[in-house]
Amino acid sequence: GVVTMLGADEFISSPPRKTVRFGGTLTEILLKYEKGDTTDFELLKHQLSDPDIKDGQIINWLHEFRASVAYLTKELEQLVSILLKLPWLRRSREVVEEYLGFLGNLVSAQTVHLRPCLRMIVSQFVPPRITIREDDVDISDSDDDDENVSENFDTCHRALQTVARYVPSTPQFLMPILVEFFPFINKSERTLECYVHNLLRVTVYLPALRLQILELIVEKLLKLDVSTPQQDIEDAEETANNCASEEKSTEEGLFDMEEDEDRKGNKVVSPSIERMAHPLAERLDILMTILFSYIKDVCHVDGKLDIGNTKDLYRDLVSVFDKLILPTHASCHIQYFMFYICSFKLGLAEAFLDHLWKKLQDPNNPSVIRQTAGSYIGSFLARAKFIPIVTVKACLDLLVNWLHKYIDNQDTGANAYCDVALHGPFYSTCQAVFYTLIFRHKQLLDGNLRKGLSYLQSLNFERIVMCQLNPLKICIPSVVNLFAAITRKYQLVFCYTIIERNNRQFIPVVRSGTGGDLVQTCTNPLDSFFPFDPYILKRSKKTIDPMYQFWEELSAEDLENLKKPIKKGTSEDEDDDFLKGETPQNDGVVEIAPNSYESNTRSPVSSIGSPADCYVPY
Repeated sequence: GVVTMLGADEFISSPPRKTVRFGGTLTEILLKYEKGDTTDFELLKHQLSDPDIKDGQIINWLHEFRASVAYLTKELEQLVSILLKLPWLRRSREVVEEYLGFLGNLVSAQTVHLRPCLRMIVSQFVPPRITIREDDVDISDSDDDDENVSENFDTCHRALQTVARYVPSTPQFLMPILVEFFPFINKSERTLECYVHNLLRVTVYLPALRLQILELIVEKLLKLDVSTPQQDIEDAEETANNCASEEKSTEEGLFDMEEDEDRKGNKVVSPSIERMAHPLAERLDILMTILFSYIKDVCHVDGKLDIGNTKDLYRDLVSVFDKLILPTHASCHIQYFMFYICSFKLGLAEAFLDHLWKKLQDPNNPSVIRQTAGSYIGSFLARAKFIPIVTVKACLDLLVNWLHKYIDNQDTGANAYCDVALHGPFYSTCQAVFYTLIFRHKQLLDGNLRKGLSYLQSLNFERIVMCQLNPLKICIPSVVNLFAAITRKYQLVFCYTIIERNNRQFIPVVRSGTGGDLVQTCTNPLDSFFPFDPYILKRSKKTIDPMYQFWEELSAEDLENLKKPIKKGTSEDEDDDFLKGETPQNDGVVEIAPNSYESNTRSPVSSIGSPADCYVPY
């Protein structure tokens, strides 16, 4: 009866049936098994489990199974699980085609096997493992000698599409499996890379899962990002450069990572230009590169931006951003997926700014979310080269008007005093405005100086700086110092009297340490960070750098120009102090530790990157 069930062509193209075989047809074996005669059934299971089973045998059995799926009920799930373990992917094309046909027949007849089928397919999303057992421990490594790996992945996606065609509810059953199979972060780079790449491929033919898959990937990358502080990455790079002569950089011993085979063989003596010395940063770099190229591919059709696709993806990404990124403090790299997609079209950058602005001004949002939205606005306006100055001005207008209104509302109130807990969003907005001005003042004044100046005067910084809420006391000193220098140069506001007064009033905090009591003051009471500080992952950096505004604008010469002497007889040393990000005219100098990884020629005020920790010597 098998012949009639197959089209003639299909039958002719399949290998000849073996006539001599134990136990008759599959149907007979299964019927006997139902009656309690299990001998042939056990033989069948044994033959299907044989690692040396021949292609011809697999094809013959699958032929019969396809015709007998009606028998493969829940009771036979053990047999089905053996069929799902057949090494079909690494066999001839005939086996693959026959197996895909079998899967389609199986899930459409018996949806009870849907989950195991999906698990089997998803388990193939990473390169095959070679498992060596040693003292009852699996020692595994990924086997990438197999140049068919990518062809195998193509086949897996065909299998998944086949199943989804027959069972429309596939996506909801698939998603938890994709979550469950996500490899641990210390798996080899290749394993992670293949898995994430395959997840992103699924979004193309199962669009209903795109948002959830993007969420899953961003969540994993965020964890990776937050567990790899910028400082650790820089330290690892430095160590690697210093021990380039040694066989192995000491950093690697600290992490128990699986290595890729080919790298074990020939350890490169000098740190490669492309690789990150820190193993987790290396994984993050590879995965960010994949995410960026996915975003680019989805948004471009035949090299041209597709507005529809781009808007849809933007919506998904903003939703992921709101759910995962915005509530997380101080991630370094993952948030750049928003920076990148916004670079495709000004409308997207404006939409993102508008979105952040709504978050910032909504009093129903938690204060910390509003503050972070403020940090994002400032950092984005300062760093994104693709945002034109007219957009910057439009945003400054919104922000500054809001600040003035805020001050209006305080004038009468009982809360009109300097307090981060009460006025966090206000201070965060001030800092965003100051930071934007530091990066963009040249462009704002370009062309028509008089017009530019009258625009800046119209913002009435004096009122903001002088108000009871005293923002200069709360904002990060490196930002305050540069803002003060620029506004003094253009005679917009004279901040130094207030800065001096604030410094005198700084309440010292006594901290007991091993070296005796340490008197410190908090220079970052807002706990703020700049989300678009310099991006330091080597591969994916290439995508970001061309559209990124580095802190190169203020050369030493610019700084000289900024410092019109305040009072006669300013000594050279005091000038120098300002370069270090210190306030020249007070005795208890508040010093900023420059730690930001800016361009190689570190700007003397590079603390504008990301200010170091909260406490600095008083």
